[in-house]
Amino acid sequence: MKITGNASASTSKTGGRLVGKDLINIGIFTAIYFVVVFAVACLGFIPILMAAICGIVPLVAGIPYMLFLTRARKFGMITILGLLIGIIMFITGMGYFSIATGLVFGLIADLVWKSGGYASASRAILSHGIFSCWIIGNFLPFLLTADTYLPTVRAQYGDAYVNELMTYLQPELYPILLVACFVAGIIGGFIGRAVLKKHFKRAGIA
Repeated sequence: MKITGNASASTSKTGGRLVGKDLINIGIFTAIYFVVVFAVACLGFIPILMAAICGIVPLVAGIPYMLFLTRARKFGMITILGLLIGIIMFITGMGYFSIATGLVFGLIADLVWKSGGYASASRAILSHGIFSCWIIGNFLPFLLTADTYLPTVRAQYGDAYVNELMTYLQPELYPILLVACFVAGIIGGFIGRAVLKKHFKRAGIA
């Protein structure tokens, strides 16, 4: 995967204000990340696989996210990425909770990445685990606003789909889903680091 910009040059430009190049990189990786989410979300047409999205998206998204970190050498870039993903989820009908989770977990992931001086592979992996927790926001409408959200889903997918789906999305399952997002995010981070080993080396991340 080749993205415009020079990773080795970015190592000398950590911190400071975001500039146009940073915003362009955020836009590019937001699009890439959304494509990954959308592709995996297609599994959601099968109710039993809907909850599995929490584990599958972080595994697949680890590669583009870790590549993004070779460009994200300024605070705020991960936060904006999370916010934009949340807004896109809202626009595509997943409810507004993803905006909050995208912002919150994006900010925490941003802080973790910054704490490693934008050069720590272990912080990069932890950052991805935390960032991946935004996905729980896609499921919160089924729990917190079911009265208004489920009729919309029923209109699109039918009663049989919703009835089966809700047998899996029981309230006690949500903590497990959140943990799955984090654990799969950590694993996805390791996968991303392994695949992008040369990119990390050129970017001075070890």
